[in-house]
Amino acid sequence: MIHRLSTSLYRLILSSSHILSSRRCSLAFVLVLAACGKPAEAPKPVVPGAQVEGEVITFPADSPQLNALRVVEALRDRESFVRINGRLSWDESRTTRVNAPLNGRVLDIAAQPGASVSKGQVLARMSSADFGMMQSESRRAQIDLQAAQRNLARVSELVSAGVAPLKEQLAAQTEVDLALAERDRTLVRERALGAQAGSADQLFSLRAPISGVVVERRINPGQELRSESSGESSLFVISDPRQLWVTLDVPEALTQEIQVGESIRVMVPALPGEVFQARINYVADAIDPQTRTVKARASVDNVLRRLKAEMYVTADVDVPSSAALRVPATALFLQGDKYFAFVEQAPGQFGRRVVKAEESTLGQMRVTQGLQLKERVVADGALLLQQMLNQKATSPNKSAK
Repeated sequence: MIHRLSTSLYRLILSSSHILSSRRCSLAFVLVLAACGKPAEAPKPVVPGAQVEGEVITFPADSPQLNALRVVEALRDRESFVRINGRLSWDESRTTRVNAPLNGRVLDIAAQPGASVSKGQVLARMSSADFGMMQSESRRAQIDLQAAQRNLARVSELVSAGVAPLKEQLAAQTEVDLALAERDRTLVRERALGAQAGSADQLFSLRAPISGVVVERRINPGQELRSESSGESSLFVISDPRQLWVTLDVPEALTQEIQVGESIRVMVPALPGEVFQARINYVADAIDPQTRTVKARASVDNVLRRLKAEMYVTADVDVPSSAALRVPATALFLQGDKYFAFVEQAPGQFGRRVVKAEESTLGQMRVTQGLQLKERVVADGALLLQQMLNQKATSPNKSAK
């Protein structure tokens, strides 16, 4: 019986070992199949890096970064003009601003905006105590002169009769001369204000100093006027609107292209398709330190009065076409007050260069210095190359990736 139990136990152990061995083999087989079914992972491609030396960037021939760059040639500028912004204003050689020379109160207005006036015509009337005082002084001077003349005539008769000494006649003559000078002084002051001889009524007439058109009026009846504040704003502006000034803000780079006597073409956004001819008559000798522009001025005819003062305009100024090259605006970038471009020095090699440029037509720039004809510049990707230079500057021991 003991022998039977031993035999059964032996068989059970052999059966268990066979089952465990079978399971291990199955698991190993499954792992082998899984490993065989999984595709092998391809090695990652090595991206060639760019070399940055100074302001020159060199890419390997197989660098994918070259696909992000578009290179174009710098061509001769076919445009023979540049476009400058400006505005219209009154021709100051035909314009005057009328202010109140005296204190007073406005009684009535005699000239409205748009009215044509002649030199000396009344623009407004005002009551002025100051003017009344001047009138009174002028009348007093006239009376003093008449009295001095009568006294001289009386003394002269006495001297002729031998009753009065000659020195009294000389003294009387001196009084007449002084009274005459005072009379002339008061008359000149009245005439300078456009006043007429008459009584001291304190009524002062503000008159037009030139002939023209009243283009502005800043005065109303009943308004109190002060001569000391008259310079702050004019009461009337009289001008000849048949000719206007074109004031231009010329960029510093174009100062040599603008000359007195040169013809320009003026366009107004409010009148699309129309071109007005003008001529430069003034170029400033100083540059505005804030805007780095030079003020220039041209005169434009406005006989039909279609142009209005303070309109914004653009002016086309002719320049020699051979003096500049044309590149896309994206080829240049501004840092500080300088323009830069990346020039292809060899296949895959680009160097940064300082250029002088100004705006041309839409999307184009005119390069006047720094590029040669048909040199290849980076039109798309210039800012990417600049960023690589900046990264090199911050980590000079590493190559740009």
